[in-house]
Amino acid sequence: MNEDTINLLKECNAGCKSATSSMEQVMDHVKDQKLKSLIKKYNDSHIKLGDECHEMLNEAYQNEKDPNKFAMAMAEMGTEVKLALDNSNHKIASLLVDGCNMGIKSLSEYINKYCTADEKSTKLTQKLISLEKDFMNELLAYL
Repeated sequence: MNEDTINLLKECNAGCKSATSSMEQVMDHVKDQKLKSLIKKYNDSHIKLGDECHEMLNEAYQNEKDPNKFAMAMAEMGTEVKLALDNSNHKIASLLVDGCNMGIKSLSEYINKYCTADEKSTKLTQKLISLEKDFMNELLAYL
């Protein structure tokens, strides 16, 4: 497994962790059962993809990469403040759409940056990008 493959898998895994953390954080604020089910469905899918990244890294005897702890803490505080002021479906969906956009952008940049990554890790990352796009498209109904 080359270095680009390892780096891409680490970024993909960190992206999954960041996404699941965000979804789990907003879940306590969601009152609408349909929106809650939607978030749970995509959270489960992100966990599954993260597990695939983790397994591939383990096979190569590589450690995972955790999302930046400071950035995560600041994002969590910002989310809590925003939701304390307005925990409507619109606000929750808006925050999650912003997260999807960031994920799509970051993962696309990593695919380009780690251009010699193997096909399996690139496809897994593209699968995560597609998942983010699908989630975002379903969330647009709440905006």
